[in-house]
Amino acid sequence: MDSRQLEAFLRVARVGRLGQAASELYITQPALTARIQRLERELGGELFVRSKRGMRLTGAGRAFVPFAVRALMHFDGH
Repeated sequence: MDSRQLEAFLRVARVGRLGQAASELYITQPALTARIQRLERELGGELFVRSKRGMRLTGAGRAFVPFAVRALMHFDGH
């Protein structure tokens, strides 16, 4: 798990759309998808429910948000 994966997760969780989150992070949508999928593999479960209307957090995803925020702050040196 790295800071880019955590940032990607939190951005998608906030906006609910891969395209918008990718644009805000200045990366391609496939690169963002790969980051999210790697994080999900490392954690052993899905963090998002994917649909044509966007992405929303699963129960595991909601539970992971506080950890991700704290970990990202740690990576950023806060």
